[in-house]
Amino acid sequence: MWKYFCGLCALFLLSCTSTSKEKTLSITEQTASRPDSFASDSVMLDYIQKVHFNYMWDGAEQTSGLAPERIHLDRNYPQNDSSVVTTGGSGFGIAGILVAIDRKFISREEGVARLHKIVDYLTRADRFHGVWPHWLDGPTGKVKPFGTKDDGGDLVESCFVMQSLLCVRQYFENGNQEEQQLCTKINKLWHEMEFDWYQNGKDVIYWHWSPYYGWEMNFPLEGYNEALIVYVLAASSPTHPVPASAYHNGWARGGDIKTSATPYGLPLELKHNGAEELGGPLFWAHYSYIGLDPRKIKDRYADYWNVVRNHALSDYRYCVENPKKYKGYGENCWGLTASYSVKGYAAHCPGENDLGVITPTAALSSFPYTPEESMRALKYFYSKGDSIWGTYGFYDAFSETDNWTVPHYLAIDQCTIAPMIENYRSGLLWNLFMSCPEIQAGLKNLGFEVKK
Repeated sequence: MWKYFCGLCALFLLSCTSTSKEKTLSITEQTASRPDSFASDSVMLDYIQKVHFNYMWDGAEQTSGLAPERIHLDRNYPQNDSSVVTTGGSGFGIAGILVAIDRKFISREEGVARLHKIVDYLTRADRFHGVWPHWLDGPTGKVKPFGTKDDGGDLVESCFVMQSLLCVRQYFENGNQEEQQLCTKINKLWHEMEFDWYQNGKDVIYWHWSPYYGWEMNFPLEGYNEALIVYVLAASSPTHPVPASAYHNGWARGGDIKTSATPYGLPLELKHNGAEELGGPLFWAHYSYIGLDPRKIKDRYADYWNVVRNHALSDYRYCVENPKKYKGYGENCWGLTASYSVKGYAAHCPGENDLGVITPTAALSSFPYTPEESMRALKYFYSKGDSIWGTYGFYDAFSETDNWTVPHYLAIDQCTIAPMIENYRSGLLWNLFMSCPEIQAGLKNLGFEVKK
C-alpha cells in the first residue's frame, strides 16, 4: 500500500548514529545551552530552525555531507548502521542548508562548500538511469539495499533530492564563479534523471527499478500520497519528460482521485491512499511541498492549498477530539505522522493507526498551514524540557499515555522542520522552486493553473 508503511516497519529494527563533525562551524556549541524563554516568537523560531538544521550540519555523515538515516543518542542502543545515509531525508536537509545560509546560521561560503561536497558525492554515487537509491553507504557511495528487491533506483526519494537541488540552483544562479559552477553541476544531475525510463512502458510512473529484479517491486505511483513532486518534475524534465497523460491516467486514476470526504467539515478533495475518510499521515502534506507551493496551484482535481491545509487541520481537530482518549492530546499537543513509536516504526494517522504517539515534526512542519495551532504545539513541546529534547532538537516521537520516548532521530522527520517553518516565515523555498522555468512549463503541461 504505502512504501513507508510496510518496508520501514521491518527495516527500522536497525539503528544508526553519526559522530562526525565538520570543523567549519559547530551549531551544537552555539545551542548547547537551551534557553528557558525567548524575547519573541520570531526569536524562538530562529532557535528551533537552527537546532533542527543541525541534524544536517554537525550530524552529517562525514564523507558525503548527507543526512544519516537515523541518529541515536542512547549509546546503549545497537549502533550497527551508522554509515547509512538517506537520499530523501538528505533532500530535505539540502533545503535546510539554504535556510541556514539565508538566516545566517552559517556563512554563504560555508554553505556553498558543503553543497559542492554533497553534489560531487551525488555525482559519484550509485545511480540507476540517473536515479539514486533510497539508501547509500556513506563512505563508498554504493547502494545500501532498503529491502531485498529495493536495491536500485528510488524515484520518489530522488525527487525529494532534486526538488531541493533546483532550489539551490535558483538561489545561486546569479552568484560568483564557484556558485555558478555549483549550478552547472546540479543541472547535469537534473538532466541525467531518466523519468521516462521509470514509466516501464506504461502510462504511469513507477517508484522503483532494480538492475537485478527489474520492475518486481511493482509500485506504480497512483493516487494521493507524498509523491506529487515526482509527476511535477517528470513533466518538467528538459531531457527525459513524461507525458501529461501519465499524470491524468496514472496519478489521478482517470479522475477517480477526487473524493467527497469531509472529516470535521474539512474537504480533503483528494483520496488519501488507504486513509480515505480521515486522511493519511501528515508527511503527505510536507514532502512534496518543500519547494512546490500549494498556495499557487490548482487543477481539475483540487485546489492544493485546500488539500494540505485541510489535511493539517483535520489532523489537529482529530487530536483535539481525541476519540481514543489518549493522555496529552489536545489543542496544545497534536500531530500524527510516520515515526518511531511504542510498537516500533509506525505510520501514525487518525483512526486505526493512531497509537497515542505524537511526532513533533507533524505539527512543526505544518506551520505554513496551521500557524497558530503549530505555535501552540511548539511551545507545549518545548515546555516538556529535556524529556523530549536533545542535541538535534525534539526527539522523533513521544507518548504521554505510555510515558515513553527515546533519544532517537529520523532524518525524514527532523530535516523537514527548518524548511517548512521557513516557508511559513518567508516563502523562501516555495519562491525559489516556483521560479524555475522548467517547473512553470511542466505545471502548465499537466494542466495546472498557477497563481502569480
